[in-house]
Parts: sequence; C-alpha cells; structure tokens
Amino acid sequence: MSTYLDTKIEFLKGVGPNRAETFQKELGVYSFRDLIFLFPFRYVDRTQFHLIKDARTDGDTLQLKGKLVSLERIKGKNNRSRLVGMLKDSSGFMELVWFQGVKILEGTLKEGEEYVVYGKVSIYKGKRTITHPEMELAKTAGNAAVSKAFAPVYSSTEKLDNKGLGGRGRRNLVQSILSKMPANALPEIIPDYILEKLKLCSRIEAIQWIHFPQSEAHKTLAINRLKFEEFFFLQLRMLMSKQIRLAKLKGIEFSKIGTFFNRFFKEKLPFELTGAQKRVLKEIRADVGSGVQMNRLLQGDVGSGKTIVGLMSMLIALDNDYQACLVAPTEILAQQHYASIQEEVKGLGIRVGFLSGSVKGKKRTQVLQMTRDGDLHILIGTHALFEPTVIFKNIGLAIIDEQHRFGVAQRASLWYKNREMPPHVLVMTATPIPRTLAMTVYGDLDVSVIDELPPGRKPISTVHKSETHRAQVVEFMHKEIKKGRQIYVVFPLIEESAKLDLQNLQSGYEALLQYFPKPDFQISVVHGRMKAKDKDMEMQRFVEGKTQIMVATTVIEVGVNVPNASVMIIENTERFGLSQLHQLRGRVGRGAEQSFCILMTSYKLSKEARERISTMVRTNNGFEIAEADLRLRGPGDLEGTRQSGVLDLRLINLVQDTGIMNTARHYAQNILEKDPRLENPLNARLRIHLSKLMKNKNHWGRIS
Repeated sequence: MSTYLDTKIEFLKGVGPNRAETFQKELGVYSFRDLIFLFPFRYVDRTQFHLIKDARTDGDTLQLKGKLVSLERIKGKNNRSRLVGMLKDSSGFMELVWFQGVKILEGTLKEGEEYVVYGKVSIYKGKRTITHPEMELAKTAGNAAVSKAFAPVYSSTEKLDNKGLGGRGRRNLVQSILSKMPANALPEIIPDYILEKLKLCSRIEAIQWIHFPQSEAHKTLAINRLKFEEFFFLQLRMLMSKQIRLAKLKGIEFSKIGTFFNRFFKEKLPFELTGAQKRVLKEIRADVGSGVQMNRLLQGDVGSGKTIVGLMSMLIALDNDYQACLVAPTEILAQQHYASIQEEVKGLGIRVGFLSGSVKGKKRTQVLQMTRDGDLHILIGTHALFEPTVIFKNIGLAIIDEQHRFGVAQRASLWYKNREMPPHVLVMTATPIPRTLAMTVYGDLDVSVIDELPPGRKPISTVHKSETHRAQVVEFMHKEIKKGRQIYVVFPLIEESAKLDLQNLQSGYEALLQYFPKPDFQISVVHGRMKAKDKDMEMQRFVEGKTQIMVATTVIEVGVNVPNASVMIIENTERFGLSQLHQLRGRVGRGAEQSFCILMTSYKLSKEARERISTMVRTNNGFEIAEADLRLRGPGDLEGTRQSGVLDLRLINLVQDTGIMNTARHYAQNILEKDPRLENPLNARLRIHLSKLMKNKNHWGRIS
C-alpha cells in the first residue's frame, strides 16, 4: 500500500543520484514520502500581478507580467558570462539578470514574447533588477495549475539552489509526486468519528492542499488538519508510554516514614515549609509508596526551596534502607549541594559522599568502595555518577538537578544502577516551563510545581538604567560594598561573537578597575574560555568573600549560591532572552537582605527588547516570564528537548495553536481512558499508525 511513497528519491524524474545526495545531506530527504512531508513555510498568490512601478523597496518579491523586449549575453571578468534581459509593461522597465544556466536560458527565452516573471527585486542607485527570476510564458502560464493558485515557497539552502532544488525546481518535483500518487498511497490514520466531529479534511486532501491550495479555505483546512494530526499523535504516544510505564515498571515501595525523616523534620528543618513545599512532598510520598516507579519533574523558581524537598525525599529512601544520589551539572553546584546537605544532616548519623572528575586516587577509590558496600547513604556529584565504575549497593532514589543540562542517554544510565528495579527519579529545574510547553515536552511525566517563595524572602527590586545613569549606578555599588555586600556584573556571551564579547568583558573589567581600584577592592573575572580549574578558583574567591565584585559572562547563570551577593548588574541587557535574564536575576536575593537587579542598556532599543525589559521590571514570577518569553521568542530549540526528539514539530506553533493543542490532548486522553489498548475497531487506524511510529524508537520518555 505504501510502496509508492517509500520509493527512493533518486528515482524521481529530474533527481538522479547526484541531486539525491544533496537532498539527503541538506534536508534528510531519502524517499518520496520525506519530500511531501516537508511543507511550504509561505505561499505566493499567483493570481495577483504587480506593475513594475510598484517595485519601490529593496527586497520586494513580486509577480509581473510583461514583454521581454531584449536579451543579451554579456561577458564579464574571468570569461564568465551573464544573461541580461529587459522586461517592459505598461508602467516601465525591469532588468532581469542570470549568472547561471546562461546557455540553456539563451536557447529557451524568446525576445518579443510575453512572460509571467516572479522574483526578488534589488534596487541599486535607482536601478531595479531581478536576479534569477522564475519565467513562464504567459500563454502557457494561464493553463498551469500552479500559477492559477497559491504557489508554495519552501525553505532552501545555497547548495539546494545551486542544484536546481530550490524554489520552482522543488515545487515541480512535489507536484510530480502528487500527480502520480495512487489513491491508496496515503491511508487515513484518524478515525472517521473524529474527522466528522471536528470537520477535518482527509489526509490525502490535506497533503494535496498544503502544497497546492486552490483557495484560502483549502489552505486553512489542510494546515489545521495536519497540525491536529501532529499534536494528537504526539500526545497519544506520550500518554500511552506513561500507561506502559505505570503498568509494567514496578517501583521500589517506600512503605515507611522513619527516624531520619522525622528527626530532620522536628530538629533540623531551618524554617517552616511553605504550603507548596508540603503539597509537593505529599505528591512524592504518594508516588514512592505506590509500588510504581516515580518519574516526576519538580519545577520551582530560583530560591523556592526545591533542594530541601529533594533532601527530604532522600531521607524517605534512607528510612526504607535504600541509598540516594543527587547529580548536578557543574562541579561548583555539586560542591554547594554537598556542603549544604552535609551541614543540614549533621548529627543524624547520615554519611554523605562527593564524586566528580576532580576526585582522584585514594579518595575516589574510597568513595566508590563505600558506595558499593552501602556505607554511604547519599552520594552527590557531577556526571561522574553516570560512569559504570559507580556501583550502588541498593539505590532507591536518583535526583537530577537542572535536568536539561544532561543528555537523555546519560540520565538513562541511572536506571541500571539498581539491578532489581529502577530507582525512583526526581528531576528538578529552576527554568519555569509554560503550561503549553510542559504539556508538550513532559506530557508523560508527573509535574509538581513549587509556586511560592519561603517566608522572609524579599522580592528582588529590578530597575532599568541606560548608559547616561552609569555614575549613579557606580555610586550605588560603592554604597552596597560599604555595607559588606557583594556584586555580580554580567556581560553577554553569544557564540557567534565570542571574540567581541570577550573584548566587551575585558573593557568592562578595566572600566571597573578605575572606579574600584586595587588594593582597596578585589574583582573576580570568570568567562567560558577560562580553564575549569581557574574558573572554579575565581568563583571560590567570590563565594568566600575575598572579592567584592564578580565580572562574568553567563557561566554564573546556574549554580552559584552566595547569600551575601545582593546586586546583579546585567550589561547589554537587550542581548539576553527573558528566561536567561530571570535565571541571572535569581543569583541574588538568596539572603535576608533586600537585593537589586539593574538592567543596563544602550539608549536605542527595539520594541521587543523594551517589552522584555518592562516584563522583568514588572514581575518576579518565573512562570509569567516564561509565558512572555514563549510569546515573544517562540519555542526555539528548547533546552534539552531537541536531544530526545520529542519536539520534532513541523507545523504546530506552541504560542498560537493552544486551541488545537488542547483539543488534540483532550481527544487523546478521552480515547485512552475508554480504550487503553486501542482494541475498539473504531480505533484500528490509530493502533496501526502508532505501531509504525513506535517501531525502532527508544522510549527515552520513560527516563524523564
């Protein structure tokens, strides 16, 4: 049934082995099916014609109709020729230029004939030119189906264009596949009762119309149908994989709350838990006591008290005679967790170990031996914990902090650290995830949210200042240092201009030396190009209070906990994304003192930059900021989602398509509640399509 669409792309007329290789390398297209499932990103209304005089802006894309009054080959440097034509309509003249395929075009284009011309206008010194326009004889264009409707525009690359596989070439190939496609080549995959209820067009219509819609209505029907299909099957897969996990994966049952937990709660807890922390602990206790493996995502803003919830979860594991581990993405963050947890459990008889790449020799051997023998209750460290040499006697709970920093396969290795049953997994993140995104990316995880700050924490006061206020900002820094506080000054680091940014940071540091001269003041400098050892040493000096100011790039975004640091100054704020700004701001406000975040920008700002900055000044709520960031920036390459292949979304827009997404999820949930195994004959199409989708897929979703 599907053999036609599975034909190798090289066998499509007009492709061949050479072009097929370009398709494979540039677009990952290996078959007819691959090509027709790469959709246009916009359309040109080919029923609309402009006059030449309408071309007023450089970069305008126009469709013109006119007479080709002249055609001449002109020899240039290095014996390279170009073909120059002149098009005339009732309003004026337009120059047409070709640098490639000159010989072929010279033989096919005819002076004196009327053409339909389509291309991008460039204007130089008042002269209007279209380079490499698409040309069609007006008398034949009128009959062509493509020209009568919306012409699809596909994303392309220079290599595709050079091989004639961009623009018109690609359009002709897609049309060729669709015109010869047998009626049964694209069987329907959505049940009739959903198609009827939601008034969706058929799958074959959707594919035909998304490439070559004959009207605006066809285009909308096709796009909505394919968006629904994409998200509906994503949700079905996630929800079914969660079902499978709950049914198949037995979990270690933590049946009691014992001495460790109770003593900590009564004697050691430094403050009253917030309502949100209590609620989340209750959810975790229910999970780990259910006999099913826990797979929970814990979201909480910076400073909301996730770590204490993590620690108390580990104490439940200890009370049930199991070990626990906590993995952090950087050495300094792992060290901080180790130091604070050691301090918090002092006197309870709990042995805590630390492991990272820098722990070597006897010390490493001892930690590994104690972990293997079960003498260590809690092991804290970096990705070194994923290594095969780390063997636990009986691990019951694995906590992963800032989970998006780790690859899925790395996290998976923790599963095999317990030979009998996989340990319970709690992944923590301080990156707030908007609801639509959580539903998409973490649809098969249970999600807990800590949405209130501990009592006594003062909201960070955020202000926006431009370069004209520099003296005022420096004066404020002096006052805070006099009070014994410390200050971060952060510069952007964007990879494409790393060299420029380093100069920026360097000149910023030199300017600060004038305002804060040695030996009265000490300044730490940290950036991504430093050796890890030097970076850690500089950070450590700041943590210990030996330096008053830390000049850094965004390497300090995650992890440094310095309660004494009360001021965060962010330079060139306009170059940061909202979520990143929020993460940086979260580095201060960790002590009882009032903290400040100063957003420094140039005077000229784009509309979007102004909106980002006013959002930061207005609110400290991470979830509100995440929603605004998604609205302004779109999902982009969401941290960590690309690696698991979850977000391979071609059409769905996570900001604009919430209606379609909610409908798709609602239908997926309803179907699986009534028919968990899709055994109902009405759902046969779903069962067949899902089995194809799940073939050869690693079920990374089960590993948080």
